[in-house]
Amino acid sequence: MSESRAALRYAKAILDMAKEKKALSAVEKDMRTIASTISDSKELRDVLASPVVSGSSKKNALAEIFKDSHAITEGTIGMLVDNKRVALLNEVALKYIILNEQLKGKDVAYVTTAVPLSADMEKKVLKQVANITGNEVSIENKIDESIIGGFILRVGDLQYDASISNKLSNITREFSNSL
Repeated sequence: MSESRAALRYAKAILDMAKEKKALSAVEKDMRTIASTISDSKELRDVLASPVVSGSSKKNALAEIFKDSHAITEGTIGMLVDNKRVALLNEVALKYIILNEQLKGKDVAYVTTAVPLSADMEKKVLKQVANITGNEVSIENKIDESIIGGFILRVGDLQYDASISNKLSNITREFSNSL
């Protein structure tokens, strides 16, 4: 099973439990915190992905970092650590956010750019994505200088990569194949 499918299954189960316990917004807040914390910390990503760090150490570290979380979120973290799937935590959090937004009739467009989006550009992206999806859309802009220029747009399961680094990679691949 691919990592993405596994993360989606976990996210759906968490969403169902949060719905049942009437804790959708509290868990969403936690998942947004988890996603932003992991995205902002390379060290945390490395620790979560490391096979050398023990599961109990990961569980203790995550419990301390996210100590004010809802019981469902704490249980999710514990379950992922116990099942040796803690490396999926960030993806599970992102999938949960997407599913919860869709439940509310909204979509989240994740736009990765080399520099922050201007207000004018953000409005244009919002308008285009709203036309494509037919839903109300909010934008989360992530800055990643390694894409050099252009953008990567992700809405739900759709992704459009118009980054310079992707185009350079394609040119390199074509050049290598033609030799």
